[in-house]
Amino acid sequence: MSTTSTTQTLPTNASIERPRSGTWDGGNEPFKASYGKLMMWFFLLSDAFTFAAFLTTYGLMRHRHLAYTGDHKDFVFSSAYWPIPDHVFNSFPGLHGVDLPLAFVALMTMILIFSSVTMVLAVEAGHRMDKADVQKWLLWTLLFGATFLSCQAWEWSHFIHGTDAGTKMLDGTIFYGANLQMNQYGPVLFADLFFFITGFHGTHVFSGLVLLTYCFIATTNGTFEKRGHYEMVEKVGLYWHFVDLVWVFVFTFFYLV
Repeated sequence: MSTTSTTQTLPTNASIERPRSGTWDGGNEPFKASYGKLMMWFFLLSDAFTFAAFLTTYGLMRHRHLAYTGDHKDFVFSSAYWPIPDHVFNSFPGLHGVDLPLAFVALMTMILIFSSVTMVLAVEAGHRMDKADVQKWLLWTLLFGATFLSCQAWEWSHFIHGTDAGTKMLDGTIFYGANLQMNQYGPVLFADLFFFITGFHGTHVFSGLVLLTYCFIATTNGTFEKRGHYEMVEKVGLYWHFVDLVWVFVFTFFYLV
């Protein structure tokens, strides 16, 4: 007894319809993210590796140097051990001679956090296509960012000029402040890494301010309304939040460790 099987052959140009997940299928935007946002994420990932390398280097250099083991109140600056941040960053604008450990740096951090909040509000307003609100919150973000950068400039200026007492060097001279070759506060590497890492972060903040200025002008001119979306504001927002997040790690490494 024999059975006969019938096989149906599809034409060579026929395609089989498959259910689409909307995530990684061909022709779809990955995770519904546009090309521009995806490239921004790739850039931020590579930038995160760069900052991680710098902060790891700081950690290794910090580990290689001796730490001060005496009483906190008896601490004096010396190249023999790594300085205590509370004694280095204890000044506040307009309060000369007042010992306020990390108060000004804490204020800078709060300003940057506020700028991140206003950036979120600008992106949310863009989703609602509310031009006036986008303008308002972008302007606030610009003001907070510029204030932070001004504070960082003051911090650098104070760090460079040093304290009133200065530090006696090995040759008997009194040196004030820090540069790339000499450092009142401790080992030269402490000053080198401070200038390099905080300066690198400050460059990112400045770049963010340039991008925010462009977004503010384009919003005012109605450019994004004509496009029908405020995606550029969202992409700049990703960059700005990254800069804020990196500062948390810089703050932890330099000012708390």
